[in-house]
Amino acid sequence: MTKNDIAKKLALKYNLPVEKTRAVLNDFIEIIGDELSKKNKVQLPGFGTFEAKEINERICRNPRTKEKIVVPSHFAPKFKAGKNLKEKVNE
Repeated sequence: MTKNDIAKKLALKYNLPVEKTRAVLNDFIEIIGDELSKKNKVQLPGFGTFEAKEINERICRNPRTKEKIVVPSHFAPKFKAGKNLKEKVNE
């Protein structure tokens, strides 16, 4: 399922234009991204929690040249599913 498919389902469910639901969905995703860029947690009770997790600096090897390289510390998005979502998946 794609973002466009979700927008279409929401449009049908709430009898709204697809363009409006697509815009709302895009804004929702942008808000989550903005909050994560500020290192804030986004909690959606029953669905899950999004957060920016810090990945420590580490030394790796370039598989092509076998040269050691330093991967600097950085943040990566993390999602933890909520109880209701976990139950829904296991129905």
